[in-house]
Amino acid sequence: MRVALHACCGPCALEPLDALAAAHDVVLVFANPNIQPAEEYERRRRTIVEWARGHGIGIVEVRAAPGAWDEAVREVRDDAGGRCGRCYELRLGLVADRAAGLGCDALATTLSVSPYQDPGAIDAAGRRVASRAGLVWLAADYRERYPEATRRSRELGMYRQNYCGCLPSRAEAERARAERAAARAARRGGAESASPDAG
Repeated sequence: MRVALHACCGPCALEPLDALAAAHDVVLVFANPNIQPAEEYERRRRTIVEWARGHGIGIVEVRAAPGAWDEAVREVRDDAGGRCGRCYELRLGLVADRAAGLGCDALATTLSVSPYQDPGAIDAAGRRVASRAGLVWLAADYRERYPEATRRSRELGMYRQNYCGCLPSRAEAERARAERAAARAARRGGAESASPDAG
């Protein structure tokens, strides 16, 4: 079976590609209109394209119409759950629309390797778009492979992003990092004041 594998980024593609390529003919499809700003999109695109071509792996880029992501999430932009579900469907839909032209019978995604994504919402979106396109949906939860994907991508010197891709997710990630840093600082401050040498 030939599989169109939606690839969100280079690091996340490593393990799902290995798992699928053991049994199928796989073509990577980079379709991610959520990634903002443009410089970030280009950095992620370049990372995966260079890696794939360097390893003789077929890769195709699919770009959405300008504004497609903003339109897809307009009503739920500030609701992470709703926004992500619509984003998954848009991205997987772009791949499904291209799959027939690539001679593919099935659709899969690398999204579920990340512990920060929602595998249930990914599966639901994948089932919908695959059904519409007449493709087999290859559902998989690759989260147990995340540590190995992290190790391998670091070893390969791949660019590793620190937010999912959209600007709301970047703001959310920055807030979460700031909260963790503040909590660490508070713990250190509490430990220092509790020390008998303090003061």
